[in-house]
Amino acid sequence: MTYVFQSQIDSVLTDLAGVCREVETLVRDATEALLTARADIAERVIDADGGIDAARQNVEDAALEILSLQAPVATNLRIIVAALAIVTDLDRMGDLAVHVAKIARLRTPVVAVPDVVRPIIEQMAEVAEKMVALTARVIDDRDLALAEDLREHDDVMDELRRETFQRVLAGEWSGGVEAAVDMALLSRYYERIADHAVAVADRVHFIVTGENPA
Repeated sequence: MTYVFQSQIDSVLTDLAGVCREVETLVRDATEALLTARADIAERVIDADGGIDAARQNVEDAALEILSLQAPVATNLRIIVAALAIVTDLDRMGDLAVHVAKIARLRTPVVAVPDVVRPIIEQMAEVAEKMVALTARVIDDRDLALAEDLREHDDVMDELRRETFQRVLAGEWSGGVEAAVDMALLSRYYERIADHAVAVADRVHFIVTGENPA
């Protein structure tokens, strides 16, 4: 393998990790906008989505160029094929952060999250942000132990989503229909971020082992 070829492969992985860290920032900022009713932060998240789209295109272009010019095989072929799927997952995670920011913007100057469910939404946001950060490390290091850790965090996220629905559907819910719909959407957005993080981890597992995780 030539030095240039290896450099191209490494660059794709580095770019993927970079996109993941940009998504982490979007998730963190979207949550801040949501919990503080900061329309300016929400707008910043929404505007930043274009940068994620451009980064996705750059990764796709680089991967396709390697496929067409270098004809990679074995692990390198798995990296390129997986990279095309990973960058799609990352792009969708960014889109989900934007959805959170749009709810924040829609409800300003009122904080969208009622006090009764605020602790749960805060936990969901914390788990989501942590999972995105771990995903970047999984991409960087191709660490299968960390990839497995993501599954455990995903289980926590699933439980938090169930708890959100229990609170919203409980007889003592006083937040109204509009807030109930917002909470259902928000819990879904954070859960889907977690799901995409696990999907990326699965693709890294495929890169390393050539097999899909059981």
